Amino acid sequence: MNMDQLKRQAAARALEEVRDGMQLGLGTGSTAKHFVELLGERVAAGLKVIGVPTSETTRADAERCGVPLTTLDEIDHLDITVDGADEIDPELNLIKGGGGALLREKIVAAASDRMIVIADDTKWVPTLGRFPLPVEVIPFGLGATRRAIEKAFAECGVSGQMAVRKAKDGHVFVTDGGHWIVDAQLGRIADPGSLAKALSAIPGVVEHGLFIGLASSAVLAGGKGIRVIERRKPKGD
Repeated sequence: MNMDQLKRQAAARALEEVRDGMQLGLGTGSTAKHFVELLGERVAAGLKVIGVPTSETTRADAERCGVPLTTLDEIDHLDITVDGADEIDPELNLIKGGGGALLREKIVAAASDRMIVIADDTKWVPTLGRFPLPVEVIPFGLGATRRAIEKAFAECGVSGQMAVRKAKDGHVFVTDGGHWIVDAQLGRIADPGSLAKALSAIPGVVEHGLFIGLASSAVLAGGKGIRVIERRKPKGD
């Protein structure tokens, strides 16, 4: 079974959680695209749902597949968001943003009762950081913002090369929100929660790709089948 088939398996398993009348967050990326396509088949068969896309690419996919859409200005919450991830650790903390949609993805995930992460099992890692960490930034004052990011890295015990992301045409990649992305090659992030807080406090940083405590469960597809991991709730929850 190839990687694309594994992704579709994970998407199909997440679709089993969808019920009639639900309001759904629709993720971005190759695995999330499978979910949107499979959801479209269910909608064509009579399922009544409405979705909020996390990118213009996903919006176009959903419209092509016949999935009704709305916005977070028109509804006050989402039942489930289904999205992919670039890395998933055992606490279900994530690195996201390889596709450049991290800001909208995080807004949608935070507005959801549950976030189901779908992925092939190569995305499961013992510690986050092998995948470059995306940091979405305002172009203005980029030098100052990068210096502040480096300081935050040092304070959190990580370091690595940073580069402004380029698009396929060689020009700077611009997000749907009109921002740039700096990708940081950190290797290993021992304390992703602390780093997330430090990055969020920097003027000029719009958002970062550390998703801490947002994922409720992960559906991982591999050669041995589907594995579902639920996030452990802290004591007192």
